[in-house]
Amino acid sequence: MNADGCVTIVARKKDMALVSGFNVYLKEIESVVAAHPGMAECAAIGVPDEKSSKAVYLFVVRKEPTLTEEEIYDFCKTRLAGYKRPRLIFFRDVLPKNPVGKIIRRELRDEITEEFYTKI
Repeated sequence: MNADGCVTIVARKKDMALVSGFNVYLKEIESVVAAHPGMAECAAIGVPDEKSSKAVYLFVVRKEPTLTEEEIYDFCKTRLAGYKRPRLIFFRDVLPKNPVGKIIRRELRDEITEEFYTKI
């Protein structure tokens, strides 16, 4: 908030997904999932979905090569509300980052749209 009382939004609008009428903050999901001991890093994105307007997809870089989707789903089940849980999980060797080191979600969205819809 500045001296005039005006509020400036500093986070990106896309860092929130509207899932079945609920606001889902992607950073919250990433924080919860990143606490898993087998996780090196992760990124959550909101993807258009016919049933719930948006669905949460999760990209994961493993610390432990034995980490499975099922383990992540079980981990999320005990720590996140149903509407916040990732619908799909994708494993990657690395996540796209800008020179500062921030994950480029736009590239993940573009990649998943092409990859996912060609599989259906």
